[in-house]
Amino acid sequence: MRALITNDDGIDSPGLATLALAAVECGLDVIVAAPMTQSSGTSASVAAVGENNRVLSERRSLPGLDAEAYAVAAHPGLISLIACRGGFGGKPDLVLSGVNLGANVGRAILHSGTVGAALTGHLNDVSSMAVSLDAGLDGPEPLWDKAGEVVRVVLPLLLEAPPASVLSLNVPNIGDVQGLRWAELARFGSVQSRVDEVDDNEIELVTVYSEETLVPGTDASLLASGYATLTALHSVGRDTSAERPLPAWPA
Repeated sequence: MRALITNDDGIDSPGLATLALAAVECGLDVIVAAPMTQSSGTSASVAAVGENNRVLSERRSLPGLDAEAYAVAAHPGLISLIACRGGFGGKPDLVLSGVNLGANVGRAILHSGTVGAALTGHLNDVSSMAVSLDAGLDGPEPLWDKAGEVVRVVLPLLLEAPPASVLSLNVPNIGDVQGLRWAELARFGSVQSRVDEVDDNEIELVTVYSEETLVPGTDASLLASGYATLTALHSVGRDTSAERPLPAWPA
């Protein structure tokens, strides 16, 4: 099976190489295509960076990986879309996105470029998985190998899942992970954005840790307790619970 490996941290991220190597070790044929620059928070954006909807890509090599790799001037959602429409050598059987530097938990995953690439794969009938490591920029050194270890455990589940399934995997940044658990999405996430008004013409967005109580069974709570969490995601679809009788119109 052929897997697209992408991310939102950029082509030079160690997490990207970690995910690609884990996929190879699971017997997958991989093609790597990732943003040239950091693209966090881009969700499933398919905005083209180049002119006239032409997207620039450059061949690259990743340490320890004998596979095609491309640095692409695009967000991960667009890279996933291009691959699923036959770019980069043909449609993949899987889209694997990550390993992201930082957790992607709660309903805030809507904004994640890592998750956005996976959901874009799902929309194009390709099973996908987003992988994130709960490591911060100012915290302990990221344990990329631990994330790769959990990926190798979870990939067979994705391969056995129904077609076009999409999973979100979060791995705690600790050596002694307690185990693997299915998890509900928390109401928001582990971090939130606070809006500070600087003056009449500027607004500042400040990232702060959520002060909400962790709800047992959610991804945020289980991750904080040392468990790797796995959540099966739905993409966009109709919600009939909000529907009411419509007024007669035109009269």
